[in-house]
Amino acid sequence: MAHNEGRKRDEIRLMALDAAEAIVATEGHAGLSARRIASAAGCTPGMLYLVFRNLGDLILQINGRTLDELYRHLRANYPENPQDDPERTLKALASAYAAYAKAEAPRWNMLSELTGKKGDIVPERCQRKLARIFGLAEAALRALTGDERKITRASHVFWASIHGICTLRIRQHLSLPNEECPEEMAAMFIENFLRGLR
Repeated sequence: MAHNEGRKRDEIRLMALDAAEAIVATEGHAGLSARRIASAAGCTPGMLYLVFRNLGDLILQINGRTLDELYRHLRANYPENPQDDPERTLKALASAYAAYAKAEAPRWNMLSELTGKKGDIVPERCQRKLARIFGLAEAALRALTGDERKITRASHVFWASIHGICTLRIRQHLSLPNEECPEEMAAMFIENFLRGLR
């Protein structure tokens, strides 16, 4: 009986996450509500709250899945030997990140805007997923220094900067000529960033 109950909860969880992601894809995160998600998933709002603590918990779990998908996308565009050419590696990561942000803008926006209720701590499982993404840049940066603290800090600066470029461009907060794409802006940043590190 307990086994069947657990399986049913897993099924509801997956159906709810799939339904919520479909809503986000067409309406953005503003379209999310327990009633909408439950209706799309074929269950009741009460059943959702047997599986998720609240709507913020459901959003965090969607964001976890987005981080997994983003990591797979970055890995697919990742050089086999990232330390051979750190600049090439970082440019590949930046380009892949910008492409994902553009292709999956609603989910990407939710990832950067919503992590649950105000004051919530990002769960350890999401922190591990973020660390895995940061680690892709760290692997390339090890070619330049053996100082792990400096590598970690540089990785954070790299990702914060690339994310910022994508945010300003995708949300159209920058009025730029059409030829000024995020990849070109990122390339300029990376060249100067590595020059400073060296």
